[in-house]
Amino acid sequence: MPAPEFQHVLYEQDGHVVTITLNRPEALNALSRPLETEMHAALEAAAGDDSVRSIILTGAGRAFSAGYDISQGEGAGRARVPSSLFLRAGYQSAMRNPNLIMHLMELPKPIVAAVHGWCIGGGFWYALASDITLAADNAVFAQPEIRMISNSTVLFAALAGWKAAHRYALTGDHFDAAEALRIGVINEVVPADQLMDRARALARRLAQVPPDAVRLNKAITTYGLEAMGLRNALNVNAFLSTIVSASNDGPDIEHLEEARRTSGFRGFLEARDTPFVPEPGGPRSQPRG
Repeated sequence: MPAPEFQHVLYEQDGHVVTITLNRPEALNALSRPLETEMHAALEAAAGDDSVRSIILTGAGRAFSAGYDISQGEGAGRARVPSSLFLRAGYQSAMRNPNLIMHLMELPKPIVAAVHGWCIGGGFWYALASDITLAADNAVFAQPEIRMISNSTVLFAALAGWKAAHRYALTGDHFDAAEALRIGVINEVVPADQLMDRARALARRLAQVPPDAVRLNKAITTYGLEAMGLRNALNVNAFLSTIVSASNDGPDIEHLEEARRTSGFRGFLEARDTPFVPEPGGPRSQPRG
């Protein structure tokens, strides 16, 4: 079967293993709608190919993913439209998220996330939803978007526990791979130059197990979590995130939109994040000279 072709992701098969690579390196693999759509289409292509037994999900360049693309489009500040239209658009966008997250968890084939560099916001959510997550020792995790009034994911608390999740979900602080391992949101820390070799070795190991056993045992845990309320929690997460987004026109973030108007997106990010430097982990964990 010829490999499917995509514009925003790379799809490569080696034996029983498919590697799906987010391919917007110039934007740190920020999740635009076209990229996210193609990523899910690539996952479906792998799921429907009987020769594929396991999947690696990774990112090109310096990052796994810098999260949803807020430099343009829906995330580029509050549109000055009637509240009813704003809430309707926000609701329609937010309610996609439970299905997107559960798509990875319900996929009949195992997904190994190979994370390096920035793993931020929505990129972090996809790393959480993968079956196994390996992180390079240069990986940095965070949800800094909450600093501009945005939402976390309940999946973080489900994996890390309430206290650990709140330490980072309520501050937007960065944390490194060692901390991610300590709180239980990744499986293993790997030297950066060995990440893909380790991911391929693990994916090949998964491919040796009879595929029906993998599929059904993955279903046992996924549907067990759904029966315990995970999907309902994600649905509540989604509609509460609409209310969060609708709160982003208050005085606490007026300076962020002013920075965006006067200094562009880079100025917006500097206004948002500079007060939090030094971060607990990652390249911004040291005070700027």
